[in-house]
Amino acid sequence: MQPLLTNRPSLDAARRMPVAELLALPAEHLALLQEDARAALDAANRMRDWIEGTIALRYEQRAVGARAAAGKDTGTIRFQDGAVEVIVDLPKRVDWDQQRLAALAEQIRAGGEDPGEYVEVSFKVSERAYTAWPERIRAAFEPARTVRTGKSTYRLTIVPETTLHDRTQSTDTILVQGGR
Repeated sequence: MQPLLTNRPSLDAARRMPVAELLALPAEHLALLQEDARAALDAANRMRDWIEGTIALRYEQRAVGARAAAGKDTGTIRFQDGAVEVIVDLPKRVDWDQQRLAALAEQIRAGGEDPGEYVEVSFKVSERAYTAWPERIRAAFEPARTVRTGKSTYRLTIVPETTLHDRTQSTDTILVQGGR
């Protein structure tokens, strides 16, 4: 086994090197740089997950309260924490029972209608279409529908002092201030 090549460039040095110089590096150096880059990416992803987990712990209860106050089960809500605007998105995930949808498609066909107007061939139902259907059709499909939520995402934005001042003066904006 050969000893480690100690004269190889670091990731920081490689970042500043012209492509021609990188091309001229020995294959072993490129392999080690690639390994270093993967390790740095893994470390950055772990750090991002750690920070995002901390943010979620800090704001989860406030997000639940803000979402309840807005009468929303899913979707995006916003609130303030000092000079930081917290934007929390909780996506909606809808699953459809494939066997029930197949049976409903057959009932629709037997009733003389085209099931293609209500369901896709893969037995998926567009959520937008579902909410637009007449109540009698939605009621028939309801047992085949399961709503789950996805993972909440939190985005923090530092709000400029002037914007924050303007928002506190507005009568149609409710600011949720405070700590955890």
